[in-house]
Amino acid sequence: MFFSGFFGYIYHIQQIVYRLILPRFILFYKHTLIIRKSYLEKELNTLTNKLLLKESWNFDNSYIHLPEKLFTKQDPAPVKEPKLIALNNPLAKELGLNVKELESNEGIEVFAGNRIPTGADPIAQAYAGHQFGYFTMLGDGRAVLLGEHISPSKNRYDIQLKGSGKTAYSRGGDGRAALGPMLREYIISEAMYGLGIPTARILAVVTTGEPVYRKTVLPGAILTRVAASHIRVGTFQYINHYGRTEELKLLSDYTILRHFPDYIADDNRYSYLLKEVIKGQAELIAKWQLAGFIHGVMNTDNMVISGQTIDYGPCAFMDTYDPNTVFSSIDVNSRYAYKNQPYIAAWNLARLAETLVPLLHDDQDKAVQIANEGISDFGKIYHKKYLNGMRAKLGLFDEEPEDESLITELLNIMVKYKADYTNTFRSLTLNNLNSMDIFGTEEFKLWNDNWNDRKNKQNKSSEEIFQLMKNSNPAIIPRNHRVEEALDAAVSKDDYCLMDKLLKALSNPYEYSSEQEEYTTLAPPMSTPYRTFCGT
Repeated sequence: MFFSGFFGYIYHIQQIVYRLILPRFILFYKHTLIIRKSYLEKELNTLTNKLLLKESWNFDNSYIHLPEKLFTKQDPAPVKEPKLIALNNPLAKELGLNVKELESNEGIEVFAGNRIPTGADPIAQAYAGHQFGYFTMLGDGRAVLLGEHISPSKNRYDIQLKGSGKTAYSRGGDGRAALGPMLREYIISEAMYGLGIPTARILAVVTTGEPVYRKTVLPGAILTRVAASHIRVGTFQYINHYGRTEELKLLSDYTILRHFPDYIADDNRYSYLLKEVIKGQAELIAKWQLAGFIHGVMNTDNMVISGQTIDYGPCAFMDTYDPNTVFSSIDVNSRYAYKNQPYIAAWNLARLAETLVPLLHDDQDKAVQIANEGISDFGKIYHKKYLNGMRAKLGLFDEEPEDESLITELLNIMVKYKADYTNTFRSLTLNNLNSMDIFGTEEFKLWNDNWNDRKNKQNKSSEEIFQLMKNSNPAIIPRNHRVEEALDAAVSKDDYCLMDKLLKALSNPYEYSSEQEEYTTLAPPMSTPYRTFCGT
């Protein structure tokens, strides 16, 4: 009886264990395994991202071997809560970077300046410059150069964080940047790239989670800029003014090796350097003028030796054709108006030539002569490039003596009737001569007859002429009201749909697609002229 009761009790306990306790224990054990697995997967992903970061960035920093006078070692200042706002996937792939890696927490920390990637050696660069004609000591006041990345195609690119905090050259500034101007630089630089105009590009934009204080409180941001280099006319001015001739020579030799390595050893290498820079700038400014682009602050510190467009501040594209157009709120004397850009470029290059005089020849008079001859080439090269570009916009394959007057007459008519620059050439390309008031004027009709006579002189088909014009006249540009619309939605509403849509349309401005039609419309009339601001 005792044993029967005892075993019954044991059986009862077993049933409790099997039915109640054991399932709960198994469930707890499984849940523990799931948590442990999730933790291990997270750790593995973090480790993988770290390894990818080490393998993906390929830094080989050469600028830091120049005289220390040209830079200061400088880490970016960390930020509180970085958030990735924009990532330029095509550029990332061109650089040989892993997009998923860049989107990871580790990647975002790099863009925010919170983490220094393996191989980087951050510096702030020193330079001087003529700002609105006045010489001053400058430098990277809110930018840090992480280093030089070598792409799979063996091209060397500067990777720079802009808005990354105070440096030795901040001159009382906070070293930070607001979101709006950083997004503007992203939009405009990608538009320039699509137009085929040499430009620095933006790899990423992150918000910092911290405010910046300008006229109002604005969300802070940091952009990652990719450029052939950040060697400026102002870099040469700085070393010429504050350094020694030997240091100037080292900078010049480095620049030749980095950007113009094809020089013949028997030539005067410093004369060659000057000529190549002049040639590149003449070609660049011609492309600006042909597209109706106005930089806004053509100070010598904003002109890079590589021939790229850089330092987008109060820039914009012209709508109504007017050579006197100025957008920048700080350009009160119209120094950098559209019509003045070629002359300012030549003036800036004359400042570069001045710095090279000690290297051009042992005889100073001969050195000055070489410098003057180089500068005189700018006007010739620019004029030729601009005329050839305008010929292409009008479907002209060859050269005739009357071409320049034909071009000038059209532009004068456009000024008189306040015609939209981009849409005039777009309509001529499409032979849509009912789309604008200018086409109904007697002046245009006479000009059109002369233009048709000129086209008939060349042995080209209508299709060939159309293709040349289509490839030379963008259907769209980043119109100011569209840019402002996208920026307002992004900054005020945290809505990036308009910006993404605009960037997609601008990626191929010569496509002439139906999706681009909405971006050809003009802005509503404004009571005051459109103005842009530096954002510093």
